[in-house]
Amino acid sequence: MAGLAFEGPNPDVDVLDGINGLAKDAPHWVNRAMEFVGEYGIIAALGVLCLLAWWVARRRPDGPAAIAGLLWAPLAAGLALLANIPIRGFVERPRPFKDHAGLAVLIPGKSDFSFVSDHATLTMAVGVGLFVAHRRFGLIGIALALLEGFCRVYMGVHYPTDVIGGFALGTAVALLLAPLAQALLVPMTAAIARSPLAPLVRAGRGAEPGRAAEPGPVVPAEPALRVRAGRDEDLAA
Repeated sequence: MAGLAFEGPNPDVDVLDGINGLAKDAPHWVNRAMEFVGEYGIIAALGVLCLLAWWVARRRPDGPAAIAGLLWAPLAAGLALLANIPIRGFVERPRPFKDHAGLAVLIPGKSDFSFVSDHATLTMAVGVGLFVAHRRFGLIGIALALLEGFCRVYMGVHYPTDVIGGFALGTAVALLLAPLAQALLVPMTAAIARSPLAPLVRAGRGAEPGRAAEPGPVVPAEPALRVRAGRDEDLAA
C-alpha cells in the first residue's frame, strides 16, 4: 500500500517539520542525548520502573494478584509488537526522511517501514499495563511513553501519526486482553506463592495462603494455678 503521507502540506508533515526543526537548532550534545533517550534510555527506564513496581507490589497483602497484573505489562508489549508486524507490512509507509529532504535525521540507516512506531507501541503498552495494575507507576509509564513518541519525531525517524498509531495499538492490546491475561496469570502467581519461589511474589515469611497457623503450647492461667494450690493446702491440713 502507498505511504500515508501525501504530497503537499498536511498536518502530519507540518508537525514533523516543527518538532524535527528543534533538532536542527539544538546543540550537538542535546541531539546526542535525545538520540540515546529515544532509542534506548526510555525503554531502560521503563524496565527499572517495572522492577520498582514489583518490589512494592510484593509487599501488598494481595501480592500474588498484584504481581500478576504487573507481569502483564511486558507481555502486552511483546504481543503488541507482534501485532505490529503485519500492520507495517500491509501499510508499507516509508520513513519520513525518504520522502522529505532536509530533515535532521539523528539515527541514519533505518530501512524498515515507518507505520506504526515499534518504540511508541512498546512503551505505551508497558505504561498502560502498569496503569491497570498500579495507578501511580502507570502514570509515570504513560508519561515516559509520551516522551518516547516526541523523541521519535524529534529524531526524524517517524511521522507523528506513526507515533499515534503506536500509542493506539499498545493501549488496545494492554486493555482489551487484560482480563484474559489476569485469568491466566493470577493462578500462576498464586501457585508460586505456595512454592519455594514465594519471595518472588510476596515479601515476608508469613503463613502460606490456605494454611492455618500451628497451635502453640497451652499454658494454664496463673490464677487457676493459685486456686489449685490453695485447695491442696486445705486437704493437707
